[in-house]
Amino acid sequence: MTRVPRQLTLFAGQFDAIPYMGVLFLLLMFLLLAGLVYTPGVLIQLPQAEGLPGVSDPVVAVAIDHTGKLFYENQIVSPSALKSELHQQVLRHQGKLVLVIRADKDVPYEKLVSLALLARETGIKEVLLATIPVAVRVREK
Repeated sequence: MTRVPRQLTLFAGQFDAIPYMGVLFLLLMFLLLAGLVYTPGVLIQLPQAEGLPGVSDPVVAVAIDHTGKLFYENQIVSPSALKSELHQQVLRHQGKLVLVIRADKDVPYEKLVSLALLARETGIKEVLLATIPVAVRVREK
């Protein structure tokens, strides 16, 4: 039996770091530019508060911008349409539902009270106002 000489040689050269640096550079550029991408939605500036508890029940969120428009599931809704949507959610979750109001800090108090009363009419017993923790910095425009 004759032996065939092997043509395989182990790599004994230097490590080439340039391709890895190119990939890291692209990753760095992606991470730096990702913050500049436009995020669709409504600009709402929440008020700041500290030490507030969370909730354990299912949550439904409603947003109010500074002009008083109501947003439910990223859609502008009228108060009557919101009432029917909230009633459907209450029926779906057997009454254990929490409404979180994400109101702009410039929304009048009367709007918040009317939204809380609308939630009570649909069967929601707990209403919370969303705030930003004090430790989080808010981007000012």
